Amino acid sequence: MKPRLSRRSALVGGGAALTAGLAACAPPNPGEVNAAPTIPPADGKVRLTYWAWLKDLQNVCDVFNQSQDRIQVDAVWIPGGNTGGYAKILSAIAAGGGPDIAQVELRQVPEFALAGALVDLTRYGFAEQEPKFDPGAMSQAKVGDSYWAVPQDTGPVATFYNREVLEDELGLEAPATWDEFYETAGIVSEAGKSLISLDPSDGSHPIAWVMQAGANWFRPEGDGWIVDMVGDASMQVAEYWDRIFAEKLVGVGYGSFTTPWYAAAAEGNVLASISGSWSDALVKTVPGGEGKWAVAPMPTWPDGYASGGHGGSAAAVASNSQHPVEALEFLTWMCTDPAGIDAMIEHSGIGWSPAADYIGEPRQQPDEFFSGQNYNEEVIVPMAEGQNLEWTWAPLMQRVQAIIGDGMTGAVTGDVPLADMFAEAQTEIVDIMRTIGLNAEEAR
Repeated sequence: MKPRLSRRSALVGGGAALTAGLAACAPPNPGEVNAAPTIPPADGKVRLTYWAWLKDLQNVCDVFNQSQDRIQVDAVWIPGGNTGGYAKILSAIAAGGGPDIAQVELRQVPEFALAGALVDLTRYGFAEQEPKFDPGAMSQAKVGDSYWAVPQDTGPVATFYNREVLEDELGLEAPATWDEFYETAGIVSEAGKSLISLDPSDGSHPIAWVMQAGANWFRPEGDGWIVDMVGDASMQVAEYWDRIFAEKLVGVGYGSFTTPWYAAAAEGNVLASISGSWSDALVKTVPGGEGKWAVAPMPTWPDGYASGGHGGSAAAVASNSQHPVEALEFLTWMCTDPAGIDAMIEHSGIGWSPAADYIGEPRQQPDEFFSGQNYNEEVIVPMAEGQNLEWTWAPLMQRVQAIIGDGMTGAVTGDVPLADMFAEAQTEIVDIMRTIGLNAEEAR
């Protein structure tokens, strides 16, 4: 058996080579950044800048700023990552500037680390803070032995469904297993409705499905990566959804929370969304939905996990920051202290709390929109606790998700089954990883 990845080796192996999405910028590579001596705490007061697309983030920072006078944090709004924010961050770092802290989606953290844009927080003792964080959140900010960011929020998957139509009108229950999902989707389809509707170009759903089933597509081993998209868990998911698509049991014309989805949901024609915990805020905007919806666990496999991951962000210390110790102190407060969690929920509408033992005061009581259900404690907590902790994001997830999205489109039309697409994608992704300078092999 090959040894597990040593600290930084899977990322340093890429040198300065970047994926196509990062190639326009050239921050220092991780080997250079993290070979430099650590920066000690400042003697006096420190002012940090935090670039993020979270709304009203300054209000969160102000709660911290008012709690002491040694560290002050200024929030700067930037566009969402893929709509210009990532390019702005990387360009600034490449030019020798940029923020102290940057918002980066969890799935993008390894890519930013490969680009040399982030500080390895393990060098600053962040591993000692691990007990304060939800294990599922921490696992997504880690590659090998190193933590590259502080998890800010996550998206454990659950089923958000129209209880009034599914239970009262059709006499059905939210499916607890994927076998039950197949049967329920068929009955709902025969009634002229759709249990769910998927955007076939959205690769995030298959990734959440295989993550829950127990797959680990990207395994850091030795000085590189093993890419395994054709293992038993992945094939189980692929063959299952190939059957769903072939029998046209779910909608595939539009995804959740699009204009047509809202129209169909308001009319009771699409009954659910199986998506990240952050979906609750979006479901609450379904016209006329008050008191009609409820939340249930994600359907499960007999030998899988309770839930997959769908979305979530991290706060990363940028490689040009001269104050990583202070930045880490602020971020640990923001992402684990009850005052920080509550402020992020109230002002910024974050997804699921990254703290180990605090979900946020607003999430500890029943919700009238969801039929008076205390769904966060009853459903989302066990979904967060039942994550696949072996899953590791690869340093090219933007490309991976696009490849899987393109393949989903072909699977929906019947051109290329998901089972075949996963195998083809595995070969393509390994080729891309090798092209950008990473050691990568296909699973045997």
